[in-house]
Amino acid sequence: MSGDGMSIGFVGLGAMGGRMAGVLVGAGHRVTGYDRVPAALAALEANGGKAAPGLAEACAGADALVLMVVNADQAQAVLFDGGALDALPEGALVLSCVTMPADAAQMIGERTENAGRLFLDAPVSGGTPGAEKGSLTFMVAGSDAAYEKAAPLLEAMGRNIFRLGDTPGAGSTMKMVHQLAAGCNLAVAAEVMSMGAHLGLDPAQVLEVLNVSAGGSWMIADRGPRMLTDGADAKSAVDIFVKDLGIVLDAARAAKFPVPVSAAALQVFLGASSAGFGGHDDSQSTRFYEELGARKVRKSED
Repeated sequence: MSGDGMSIGFVGLGAMGGRMAGVLVGAGHRVTGYDRVPAALAALEANGGKAAPGLAEACAGADALVLMVVNADQAQAVLFDGGALDALPEGALVLSCVTMPADAAQMIGERTENAGRLFLDAPVSGGTPGAEKGSLTFMVAGSDAAYEKAAPLLEAMGRNIFRLGDTPGAGSTMKMVHQLAAGCNLAVAAEVMSMGAHLGLDPAQVLEVLNVSAGGSWMIADRGPRMLTDGADAKSAVDIFVKDLGIVLDAARAAKFPVPVSAAALQVFLGASSAGFGGHDDSQSTRFYEELGARKVRKSED
């Protein structure tokens, strides 16, 4: 491994985070990670990283901490309650890849910088394929110093890096708008696949036609094949879109901006979650229609 790489703490080694950490190791950085799931730590070590027994140990002496947890509450718990921020040296970077409301990113960024560390609001898109290939899209906002320190990490993990502002918050706003588009597209994909199946069409053929026609979309192409399965192994869970579209609706309410399509899309994910499939892959948003009596899109049985 190159001696020129950075020393990185990494918290949140899930479906995307574990792959991102592996890419950083492959780029020559020294990665020490923490996750509550033992299998995630074992996977990091198998990829050449180092597992830490706790948050403080993952961050001790690190040049930067990459934060890839689920939401703002977890980010605050890691940084402020779990001791991660205090364990980072003065001047170290917190690279927050967390999807959260813009005001939460602003607050966490301000608190981090007041403690003498740098903070970059840097949510991502691209899913597990992008995480594994190092081809993620980063939507970043922060100071020149934070951006410059993060550059080697962003370049290793991402293909498209958009700087959206000089202070935290703008990156999270862009991710929220992106999730509006992604969530609504996925809800449409679930509806069209479910309606086609209910009317007697072969779901695999519905998908095949859509993928070469004007009605197709990236979401249909990516999630459609997983809709044909039980989706028990989640690459991105139904409840992620419950959270993310909830962020959209909260921001829209505060801005007094109408989002009727987003509001309708949220009901699809809420319905699937309330039926007990919140932890399933988000392709299982089709379960909402099943619960209403529609025929199954998936081929296998529970």
